[in-house]
Amino acid sequence: MGQKQWILTEWEFRACGDEQWLPATVPGTVHTDLLRSGLIEQPFYGINEHGLQWIDKKDWEYRTCIRLEEDWSEVEEIQLHFAGLDTYADVYINQMHALSADNMFRAWDIPAKELLRAGDNEILVRFRSPVKEDLPKLKALGYSLPAPNDQSELGGLEEQRISVFARKAPYHYGWDWGPRFVTSGIWREVRLTGRNGVNIADLYIRQDAVSEAQARLTAVVEVDAPAAWEGTLKIAADGQEWRQEVKVEAGKQTLKVELVIDRPRLWWCNGLGKPELTSFQAELLSDGSVLSAQEVTTGLREIKLITGPDERGAAFYFELNGVNVFAKGANHIPNDSFIPEVDEERYRHEIITAVESHMNMLRVWGGGFYEEETFYRLCDEHGLLVWQDFMFACSMYPGDEAFLESVREEAAYNIRRLRNHPSIALWCGNNEIDSAWAHYQEDKGWGWKKDYGADLRAQLWADYEAVFHRILPEEVAAHHPGMAYWPSSPLRALTGDDNQHSTQVTGEGDIHYWGVWHGIEPFENYNVKVGRFMSEYGFQSFPELKSVMSYATEQDLELESEIMLAHQKNGRGNQLIKEYMDMYLPQPKDFKAFLYMSQILQAEAIRMAIESHRRNKPYCMGTLYWQMNDCWPVASWASMDYYGRWKALQYTVRRSFGDLLLSADDTDGESLHIHAVSDLREALEGELVLRLHDFGGALLKEERRPVTLAADSAAVVLTLPLAELLDGRAAGETVLSLSLLADGREPETKLHFFAPAKEIVLKQPELTVTEVGGSGGTSFTVSTDVLARGVHLTVEEEGYFSDNFFDLLPGEPKTVEFRLRTGGADHFRPAAPTGLEVHSMADYIVEG
Repeated sequence: MGQKQWILTEWEFRACGDEQWLPATVPGTVHTDLLRSGLIEQPFYGINEHGLQWIDKKDWEYRTCIRLEEDWSEVEEIQLHFAGLDTYADVYINQMHALSADNMFRAWDIPAKELLRAGDNEILVRFRSPVKEDLPKLKALGYSLPAPNDQSELGGLEEQRISVFARKAPYHYGWDWGPRFVTSGIWREVRLTGRNGVNIADLYIRQDAVSEAQARLTAVVEVDAPAAWEGTLKIAADGQEWRQEVKVEAGKQTLKVELVIDRPRLWWCNGLGKPELTSFQAELLSDGSVLSAQEVTTGLREIKLITGPDERGAAFYFELNGVNVFAKGANHIPNDSFIPEVDEERYRHEIITAVESHMNMLRVWGGGFYEEETFYRLCDEHGLLVWQDFMFACSMYPGDEAFLESVREEAAYNIRRLRNHPSIALWCGNNEIDSAWAHYQEDKGWGWKKDYGADLRAQLWADYEAVFHRILPEEVAAHHPGMAYWPSSPLRALTGDDNQHSTQVTGEGDIHYWGVWHGIEPFENYNVKVGRFMSEYGFQSFPELKSVMSYATEQDLELESEIMLAHQKNGRGNQLIKEYMDMYLPQPKDFKAFLYMSQILQAEAIRMAIESHRRNKPYCMGTLYWQMNDCWPVASWASMDYYGRWKALQYTVRRSFGDLLLSADDTDGESLHIHAVSDLREALEGELVLRLHDFGGALLKEERRPVTLAADSAAVVLTLPLAELLDGRAAGETVLSLSLLADGREPETKLHFFAPAKEIVLKQPELTVTEVGGSGGTSFTVSTDVLARGVHLTVEEEGYFSDNFFDLLPGEPKTVEFRLRTGGADHFRPAAPTGLEVHSMADYIVEG
């Protein structure tokens, strides 16, 4: 026998002390197993979250039985592999204690040969309550560590915030967009493997130097041999083959083979080229027979983080294969409170949505978990760069030896697990801890330091430095050489003095700008608060009515109802939406209209931010809004809701992230500045067309100007005095249509209004929807008799339109195509929808 393997999926579970065993799903969680057994109500409905906090106070156990044939006794090595245990777990094999696990973020292996027998074997996993496990740690420490997003009060723990002690997904304890479900369970697969002889344990293709001319690589092959062995190591890729005679001793060792590929097929991110992937096969051969083999797929590319000083401070941008990348994307959080519920289709929906929205980067935020293999594989295949946080966020952490060693093992495991993915662009130590603590600036940060004396402050900072300035960079350097490490986001620079970090927008580092929203600053501040790389900013909205009705009833449809507040985790979030809406938009006629208007508001805020960031290229070289997705149905910053339904923001992002962008700015009150941004790698000759209309569609003025856009550029292509442009016409009754025409490209268009939406009086438009002949009912042309704002198409099926939530002028009809969410490999495909309805803002606001 060479190798024999079982995936263990038949499990049952119970609360420790109960008599009855119930069917369990593995991978899974206690919460979802209880739900499937009918023992709890749907966790996301109403306020059910509040009544399910007892689950994390109990111990739980899972068991399975595996029957082995007699020939297993002849196997040289048998290993029981747990890819993920959440979190404090003891494993017993035939009632013998085999493992104590304490970290959700890593795999656990048990040498099991001496514990197994021919016939039936029981494997039992007992999970200790993370609450009962960690409360004593807090007591022993003698003081609390900052963890403001830990919803301990909801969990019945008052102010005892214990999330920092567990190496477990921080968002499980609650966040300002997510519920508190502190899960337990076998959350990744379990497999039993038996093998004889030498084995390839790991294959890493280290990319030493990659260019269009040549890729110089090293195949790093980890071998596990039960006894001394000699033979041939063969590496194959893209029709080439490399052989090396090798001798190995008993145990584990590393072999290296240098590889050279001329004129390699390079991996590019979305918008810059094709994300070419290359498969590498490693084989151990003896007399021509394959004793062990492993294959990995990667993309050949060179990715760098550029942070050197320049005339305006210090740069912060990514360079891919020698090309400067303006990062366009979003922050990614877990797609569900219960991680194993997310299947490949849901991951594909998110990644394809990002690609369809012209993104090239997602940031895996540090309060979730190191994502599933499927996520990274899809990012590889579709050309999405990944900014990868380690799993630390918005808290200070303990610094005892056991904790630090657990962090080191977690880091090594995940770096090694993900390092072959070409999508990985950066390892980042944590989310917002440096700027929250602000060690070198007494009057900065989130106010945490005031609760501690000088000696304790020094200790907490030393513990911080041990993790983020020593352990994590050491592990990145050891296991993913050449990959950039950034200690915290946001961060100016790592200088070890009072210039190290800042919550202010500065000329270096990356920025989280939350003046809009948390600071209740006006949207217009997005035009002036621009940093070198905007890695977080955002604005909230509600999901659509269909999604709201998944957790509420008609009686709950009120801004301050118990249910609406339970599904708004950001304190005054609902009121903030209303306050901003009073500032910028007409008054919605009822709560259902408020849902729609909140999405219009969110989209307008982030549109202003993205356009400002892109206009300031190359000073600013990245814009990642908060956030892409949701982990449950909720009012939040997401651009698509928990069910994957696109909000108005997702459509606005799709328009705003295109290769070409027109942006008009008249905030100085004197002139209209028309900006053109190009992410193309070649210059573009085109024509700028300006048409001034009244709201009835009458053409008041038209101008055409030739424009030349340099490759990868942003520039003001035209400035016009407002008084001359309007020529006495009322700002609140006039709109400018802008179009950039270039041969062979869809025109980039933009409507610019000279008055705030709140001051524009909208007439009720007559919207006409006509099926496009020959489209098979998949495409429609929408037209109007007067200005229609926020035109919103809805259908019964799940999917998206090629455009939606758009403004429409008479005489300028728009054709859109419906794309069905198929659930298959194609994911989105044109389809004929049913129940098509069309509305505009005028349908949702108070008249007059």
